[in-house]
Amino acid sequence: MRNLWSDSDASAHVRRYAEDSVNEDIALRIYTTRLLGGDPRLVIHGGGNTSVKTQIADLTGREVDVICVKGSGWDMGDIEPPGLPAVRLEPLRELIHLKSLSDEDMVNVQRGNLLDAAAPNPSVETLLHAFLPYKFIDHTHSNAILALTDQPNGEEICRDVYGDRAALVPYIMPGFALAKKAWEVQAANPNCEGLILLKHGVFSFGRTAKEAYSRMIRLVSMAEKRARLVTQRPLAQVRLPMKLMKPVEIAPVLRGLVAVTEADALKRFVMTFRSDAKIKSYVSARNLERFSQEGNVTPDHSIRIKPVPLIVPAPNAAAPEKFLRGAAEAVLAFRKRYQDYFAENNKKSPVKKTKLDDSPRVILVPGVGLFGVGGDAKAAGVAADLAETTIEVISSAEAIGQFDSIAKYDQFEIEYWSLEQAKLGKEQEKPLAHQVAVITGAGGTIGRAVASAFRAGGADVALLDRDAKAVEIAAATVGGMPVVADVTDTKSVHSAYDRVIEAFGGVDILVSNAGSAWQGRMDQVDEKVLRQSFELNFFAHQNMARRAVQIMQQQSTGGVLLFNLSKQAVNPGPDFGPYGLPKAATMALMRQYAVEFGGVDIRSNGVNADRIKSGLLTKSMVESRAKARGVSPENYMRGNLLGREVTATDVAQAFVDLALAKKTTGAVITVDGGNIGAALR
Repeated sequence: MRNLWSDSDASAHVRRYAEDSVNEDIALRIYTTRLLGGDPRLVIHGGGNTSVKTQIADLTGREVDVICVKGSGWDMGDIEPPGLPAVRLEPLRELIHLKSLSDEDMVNVQRGNLLDAAAPNPSVETLLHAFLPYKFIDHTHSNAILALTDQPNGEEICRDVYGDRAALVPYIMPGFALAKKAWEVQAANPNCEGLILLKHGVFSFGRTAKEAYSRMIRLVSMAEKRARLVTQRPLAQVRLPMKLMKPVEIAPVLRGLVAVTEADALKRFVMTFRSDAKIKSYVSARNLERFSQEGNVTPDHSIRIKPVPLIVPAPNAAAPEKFLRGAAEAVLAFRKRYQDYFAENNKKSPVKKTKLDDSPRVILVPGVGLFGVGGDAKAAGVAADLAETTIEVISSAEAIGQFDSIAKYDQFEIEYWSLEQAKLGKEQEKPLAHQVAVITGAGGTIGRAVASAFRAGGADVALLDRDAKAVEIAAATVGGMPVVADVTDTKSVHSAYDRVIEAFGGVDILVSNAGSAWQGRMDQVDEKVLRQSFELNFFAHQNMARRAVQIMQQQSTGGVLLFNLSKQAVNPGPDFGPYGLPKAATMALMRQYAVEFGGVDIRSNGVNADRIKSGLLTKSMVESRAKARGVSPENYMRGNLLGREVTATDVAQAFVDLALAKKTTGAVITVDGGNIGAALR
C-alpha cells in the first residue's frame, strides 16, 4: 500500500484551517484521517476512527487537555473539524481503574465531558483512544489484515507476519472491556507500532500524525505482502445453466419476496445490483454455502447487513418458474434460520432484545451477481459496498487458508447492540419510505415539483425526460436518479425501466406526467398533429403504465399508477381538441387499469389540474388569455372559486395524497381552485 503523506499538502492543511482558528494538531488530524478514509481497502461507510490529544480553550479561555475523536455520523474520507468532537481527557483516563462499565454509562461519561454539548456522539471506541499513551491514533478495518486475522489460526499467522512490530488483542466487543484490554496489551508491549485486533481491525499510533499514518500503511503493506506470497487459487466454480435470467428479470421477484408485513403495514425494501468478474466468481463458488454463511469479516458490518447473506438458486432462463419457487423457498429458509438464530442467542443474552426484521440485506445470485438490500437506495448501496468488501476479504482469506468469523453469539451481540436497540422506534419513517417512484416529464415544472414532493415523502425517485440537460438539473436539485427516455418509444421505455430496476430493484409508484398541448380546430387540424398528440398524451401513458404493471405484478406487493389528466378531458374548450381528445382517452385508460388490476392491489388514479404555470401554460399564453378576458395575468391565474393561484407544488401534493390513499382507485382529484363548469360529472 502506497504511503500518500505529502509534507506540502500537510502544511497546506495547517494553513487552511488556521484561517478558521483550528489548531495544527486538529488540522493534521483531518489531513491523515482523509488519507485513510479515502481508501475503501481501509475504511468504508463510517467504519474506523482516528483521534488526537491536544489542548483547546474552554468557555473561560483556559486551555484544557482534550481528545478529539471521530464522531458518530461522520465519514473519515470527508471529515471536517465538527466531526472530531473534543472530550475532556482526564475524566476519561480515570475510568481505566474501573473493573467494568456499561455501554450506556460509557456514552453518558463521554457526552458529559464534551466541550460542546451539541457535538455528535464520540466514537464508541473513544476510551480505547484515550487510554493509549499516544498523541495520534488511527484505526481501520484493513481488508488485507482482516484476511489474516479471519482464520482459525489467525493469531499464529499474525505473530509470524508482525513479530514484535504489532501486538495482538483477542476479539472483544467494542466498548470499555476492549479499551482496557488494548491498554493492557500495549502496556506489555511498549515498543510496538500498533495493535492487531483479531477478527476486527488494526490500530496504529505515534507522536505525530505522520508517524501514526506511516505505521498504519506499513502494517497494512506487510499483510498485503503476506497475501501475495500465497498462490491466489481461483475459487472452484459450480456448474451453471447454459443461459441465465437477466438481473432486471430477477430483481422484482426478489424484491417482492423479501418484503415484510409489520404492524399490518407492508414494508418494502430497495435493492441495487452489482456484478463484475470477481463478484461472479464468488457467488458461483462451489463452497459458497460454507464461507458466505460463516459470518461477517468485521463485526460492525452485522449492524448494516446482518450476519449472513441470502443465497438463491442460479436463475435458469429456461425454467423461470423453477427459479421463482426456489427463490421463495430460499427466502423462507433464511427467515426461519434468522428467527432461530435470534431465539437461541436472545436466551443467552443478559438483556432481552427486540427482534429486528428477518429480511436479508445482501442477496447472492450464482452466475449473475449480488443485490444490496436496504430501506432506501442509500442503505442498499451501503449493503452492496459492504458485500463487495466481504468478497474481497473472504476471497483472500480462502487463498491464505480458510475464512473464519467470530462466534454466532458475538455476531448477535453486535447486531443487537444496546446502543443500536435504543434507537428503535425513535425515528419516525416518512410516509413514502421504502418505495420507488418513477416520474415522467420530470424535467418540466410540474414533473420536478412532483419528484421533489415524493422525495420529501421518503421515496426514492427516478426522473424521466427526453431533455437530458433538464432532467439532469432536476435530478440534482431533487436528489433522484436522472433517466433520459422518450416515453413515446416502447424500446426507450423498457430501457428506462431496466435502469430503474438495476438501481432500485423495481417500482411501486408511477406518475405518468409527460405531455404537451397541441391546438387546432377539429375540421382544420392536420392528421399528423392529431396522431402526434395521441402518441404523447395517450399512448405514452399506456407505454409507461403497461410496463409498470408488469413489474408490480412480479413484485406481488401492489402499486400505484397516477396520471396527469386535464380539464380538457371533461370540459373541452375551442381549438384544444388535439389535446383534449387523448387526455379524455387517458382518463378512460386510468379507469380501465383500476378495473383490471384492483384485485392485485394496484391502484390507478388521476389528477385534473388547471391553470398551472408550466411548459404548457407559458407566460406569453397567460398574458394572451388574460388580455382576451380583460383581466390582469395575476387575476387570470386566480380566476377560480377560491380566488387563489394554483401552483405546481399544489399539483404535486395531490399526487402524493393519491399515492397514500390506500383505499382509493379509479378516482380523479381536481386541483384548480374551484371551477364548477369544469367539474367532473
